[in-house]
Amino acid sequence: MSASEVKPAKEAPRKIVQTNPDYDPNIVVETQNLTKIYRDFWGRQKVRALKALDLEVRKGEIFGLLGPNGSGKSTTIKLLLGLLFPTSGRALVFGNDATEVTKNERIGYLPEESYLYRYLTAEETLDFYGRLFDIPTKVRQERAKELIERVGLTWAKRRQLREYSKGMVRRIGLAQALINDPELVLLDEPTSGLDPMGTREMKDMIIDLKAQGKTVIMCSHLLADVQDVCDRIAILYQGDLKELGRVDSLLKVSEETQVRFTGVPQSAHDEIRAVIQKHGGSVKSLENPKTTLEELFLNIVRESQERPGHRSARAGEDS
Repeated sequence: MSASEVKPAKEAPRKIVQTNPDYDPNIVVETQNLTKIYRDFWGRQKVRALKALDLEVRKGEIFGLLGPNGSGKSTTIKLLLGLLFPTSGRALVFGNDATEVTKNERIGYLPEESYLYRYLTAEETLDFYGRLFDIPTKVRQERAKELIERVGLTWAKRRQLREYSKGMVRRIGLAQALINDPELVLLDEPTSGLDPMGTREMKDMIIDLKAQGKTVIMCSHLLADVQDVCDRIAILYQGDLKELGRVDSLLKVSEETQVRFTGVPQSAHDEIRAVIQKHGGSVKSLENPKTTLEELFLNIVRESQERPGHRSARAGEDS
């Protein structure tokens, strides 16, 4: 056989073992009464990090997981990855229990702090992680090149990561999370350390992941970023699920009506539709105005703090 007849190696198809007879392929992640309690050395309850969490993440959506520090976001992610075991309830990923670690081959994970080998270059980093997934050499090289271009680091691909800025490390961290072409992508503070332009590019890449049919779960303290990219969100506070729904629906102020118009002089602003039409203007929209995700988030936290029996989030004060 001549060299021209040799075909490049292809990545072996993933073997998906489905053990749940009730599996719905449109539900990528599901939690059922998921609870996690951290205990001290003596087995006494120290912190109840998550309380009876019930939610579903659907295939092909961008799902935002929000909450202040200590709300249970990181605990939820670790439970989904199988890094922690639930105290009670279940976490299902691709229909199987999250403790089934083989499902992690289909997951990409960008932690809040990227623990990468600083003496490796971007190319070497992606090659290393590609090897962990047993990706054939040819596929690994092509995918690494594509990902480096996608995150905008082609110009620095042969520089060691110790020379990278925090924003650059964040970019190569995303590339590392995508090296195995995952179906589910978990992103923890993906825009941390990025300048405004880098933030916009990161959000565009997240939206592009959805366009590719991937499912994304992202945690972020930057609420404007979540508002820009997420289809649905869950807001956690001290382990409790406080709000769940579509972003556009949650931000709608149903008690008010907003009218937008153009072509009308300032003197006519206090008049209604007839006056707008009289002056030659037109109504651009007649709809419910929206608050911001930040306002919704802060109101939920304040209301939770004002309720009787409010419990401090600090470790050791959880009874």
